[in-house]
Amino acid sequence: MQSEVGNLKGPNTSAMSLNSSGAMTLLTLPPFSFPSSGRVPALVFSTVTYLTIICCNLMIVVTIAMNHNLHKPMYMLLINLPVFDMMGATAFFPQMISTMLYHSRVIPYWECALQALFVHMYGGGNLMILTAMAFDRYIAICQPLSYNTIMNNSNLIKIISAVWLTDFILISISILLLLRLKNCNSEINDMFCTNPSLMKLACGDTNVNNFYGLFTIAFFQGVSFCAVLFTYLQILITCVFKKQSDARSKALQTCGAHLIVFLFFEINVFVFFLAHRIQTAPLFVRRALGVSVTIFPPLLNPLIYGINTKDIRRNIVIILKRKIVPF
Repeated sequence: MQSEVGNLKGPNTSAMSLNSSGAMTLLTLPPFSFPSSGRVPALVFSTVTYLTIICCNLMIVVTIAMNHNLHKPMYMLLINLPVFDMMGATAFFPQMISTMLYHSRVIPYWECALQALFVHMYGGGNLMILTAMAFDRYIAICQPLSYNTIMNNSNLIKIISAVWLTDFILISISILLLLRLKNCNSEINDMFCTNPSLMKLACGDTNVNNFYGLFTIAFFQGVSFCAVLFTYLQILITCVFKKQSDARSKALQTCGAHLIVFLFFEINVFVFFLAHRIQTAPLFVRRALGVSVTIFPPLLNPLIYGINTKDIRRNIVIILKRKIVPF
């Protein structure tokens, strides 16, 4: 039985008005599949999950920002990861929570496009920052004598700026290409707004959007995967030939968590976009993959890096002790 959240659509969606670009003013997201009795538990669970994500990621940001001993290239790159994670979670959870509260799955087109912008910026930014972190580990392990020269403050600022600017420009172009299209449908297939789901509403020529979408997928995922594969192969070769067993184990431990996070995110996002390209792909699989991308990385990343990274873990404990025992 569908929940009352899904049954109550809000304003009449059968007579949608068109804006100046031809895009429908109001769109409808798919209804929730849980029964009406499960709405309150789902609302509480979603709210607690979102607050947990924000608190854990903020803790990583504050810990790195407040401790000068963590102002190193590796951690200054890492601090961007929780920022992107909070962006992705904030793009998804508040909108979903509000639909549960107001029993309506209707969303304005401009809000849907804005949600898609931030969701895709979160995905692209995550991949690029993880790639930059892999490059940092490659220099630190394979070229340790050149590390301070290559990863100096000037180059670090350039890398971080390039990540944010490239991410914003490429994703903004994909959203702007959507806004020029006329829509003939108002039913979003995904649980939240994405570029592919919005493009499926269009009734005009979408070849430019399709080609540009393939280019962005190849850039964000293809380049990231090749770069991380190269860096970790080099790290593995260097570690195998290192005589110091303690240095080898430390290097593998440092890189192991990063590689797991990258592969989980890369595979999840790739299968999600692949499911959009395959017409026969089950709808529930695509929806489950989309939701998992916005929930699990933002929830698990601060736990993985906070617990696995000794310096961050130690400073988090110090901060918590100061707050609990101020004297």
